[in-house]
Amino acid sequence: MKEKLFAKFKEFFGSTEGAGFYFSPGRVNLIGEHTDYNGGHVFPCALTLGTYGIAKRRTDRSMHFYSINLDSFGVVEASLDDLTNKAAYGWANYPLGVVWAFAQKGITLDTGFDMVIWGNIPNGSGLSSSASLEVLTGVILTDLFCIDRFSMTDLALIGQYSENNFNGCNCGIMDQFAVAMGKKDHAIFLDTATLNYEYAPVELEDAKIIITNSKVKHSLVDSKYNERRQECADALAALQKELDINTLGDLDMDTFEKFKEVIPDPVKVRRAKHAVAENQRTIEAVKALKEGNITRFGELMNQSHISLRDDYEVSCEEIDILVDLAWKVPGVTGSRITGGGFGGCTVSIVENSAVDEFIKAVGRGYQEKTGGEAEFYTVEIGGGARRIPS
Repeated sequence: MKEKLFAKFKEFFGSTEGAGFYFSPGRVNLIGEHTDYNGGHVFPCALTLGTYGIAKRRTDRSMHFYSINLDSFGVVEASLDDLTNKAAYGWANYPLGVVWAFAQKGITLDTGFDMVIWGNIPNGSGLSSSASLEVLTGVILTDLFCIDRFSMTDLALIGQYSENNFNGCNCGIMDQFAVAMGKKDHAIFLDTATLNYEYAPVELEDAKIIITNSKVKHSLVDSKYNERRQECADALAALQKELDINTLGDLDMDTFEKFKEVIPDPVKVRRAKHAVAENQRTIEAVKALKEGNITRFGELMNQSHISLRDDYEVSCEEIDILVDLAWKVPGVTGSRITGGGFGGCTVSIVENSAVDEFIKAVGRGYQEKTGGEAEFYTVEIGGGARRIPS
């Protein structure tokens, strides 16, 4: 892949001398969905799938972006003198947004740069291709322009800031944090209210993590993601009239049940119920994992899906079919939707002896019920975004 990227860079931009080579992972969230903007806990891990980039400084104020995956866009050109989101830029609004966010934080670049990327994260799959690209850009900028004032946590926050304010998706911090802070063979138990975190080893000696792509593409900007976030904010505001809390993540289920009547809209009650219950599930799931109780971890994954399907309503028919099929395969410890929802992927923990049957049975059943063809990825947990030595 490195050779392919360098060849493309040379084709469009000439010499690769002085160019850097970079990698930024995708992520999968094992449990803790739609809790990150509700002040709760999440439990994602970085993947060995991700986005590779090569970049080099220019001597003028132009920026050039090219994606091997999205060749039809050709080379997208933008200027440091006009850092605005333009529909014509397409995917390049994500790296451009990070340049804009750096400027908002007081870091203005004195020259532009050329950048070529290639990724093996399926677009719109819910594995955070956008966060991967944002953090990749942050790593590239700090390296190319010798910027030493940002930590990897800062780069995660800058990526989130750019997605919220430049690209219009009101996402939480989980995706960018997992991409920036990933650690091989570990998931990150993150308190999104404080950004306190710990690494928890994911030791699945007799099982694999399998991601199943429904091939139903979503776009969180265009979906009901922002609507869900607003519904939770409204529920929180109602609860705050009775309770001294900052986020829904401050509540346990008993307290929520006691005070939920103060939320006037029954739909918003269900949204808040999911946020509170999912946070508690995530805390319990990490405890179960630390104790080696993978069975309990799987049960909590299944409960998470039911809550996301029924209370939060971010699933869809195709995803529910994939999960129902997975639950019927002996040797599946747990299976749930992962990511923002409205399509995308499921994540399943599958015993080694059941992997072949899982792929066969779920693939066949999905095709029979939807006419679509699911894709399966047996994934490994990898490290965070970084420069790769040449």
